[in-house]
Amino acid sequence: MRCISILAAVVAGILGGDHISAAAQGPRPEIADKQTAPSVDVELVVAVDVSYSMDLDELAVQREGYAQAIVSKEFLQALRTGPNSKISVTYFEWSASNDQKIIIPWRVIDGPETADAVADEIMNTPVRRGSRTSISGAISFAIPLFDGDPHRGLRRVIDISGDGPNNNGSPVAPARDEALAKGIVINGLPIMVKEPSYSTMDIDNLDWYYEDCVIGGPGAFVLPIKDRENFKEAIRTKLIREVAGRAPERPVRPASDKEPRVSCTIGERLWQDRWGR
Repeated sequence: MRCISILAAVVAGILGGDHISAAAQGPRPEIADKQTAPSVDVELVVAVDVSYSMDLDELAVQREGYAQAIVSKEFLQALRTGPNSKISVTYFEWSASNDQKIIIPWRVIDGPETADAVADEIMNTPVRRGSRTSISGAISFAIPLFDGDPHRGLRRVIDISGDGPNNNGSPVAPARDEALAKGIVINGLPIMVKEPSYSTMDIDNLDWYYEDCVIGGPGAFVLPIKDRENFKEAIRTKLIREVAGRAPERPVRPASDKEPRVSCTIGERLWQDRWGR
């Protein structure tokens, strides 16, 4: 688990940038002891797609990618750059609008031992799959999870990975906007390792869809995976950026500023065209 490598230049670029400004934090009355100074640098919700459009190999590599990233020396180095040198994280899997399963409840990662424990929990949970793709459902499920975190962070981040557009539940843009209104940042990991297929409801330019319809907030970014061999490295790079609070290498267009390049309801339309409901 520890024998993990990543290009030194990638890490240097990520860890060498300026800090992203923390998302605006209003009063948070849900837990009394969270009214004190932040005790963690980031409250991170990891939301992982397990819909049937993901094949079993992709699901296994995705699971391994997150587990290996958390224990990597690069991730632990990024962890030490924050003022508190620790984060709180919860990890859940999602598919349809009513199908979300928490795999890891809130845990603090503050060094190798706690990182190992979280990674082991991820790897020891059986891989599962679900029908449909509801990014809106994942976001709506993630938002109240922050209320249950006993730790207060400088930033609150939802980290969403998936291989297709929203095709179930409420539209994705309003769910995104609700999260942004609460000062939550959403980052995306669109999985684009297969050619778009009508049978799997895939679309071209899924990275544009994520940029314009899914992510948002200060410093939000999309890191697409277009090569299966780079799957694990991309996950590690994304987590390092989120933990270190660094700006992305290229700016992302604010989703609300311009007309989306890919319709935010394209998934719903594809489903309607195919199934008539």
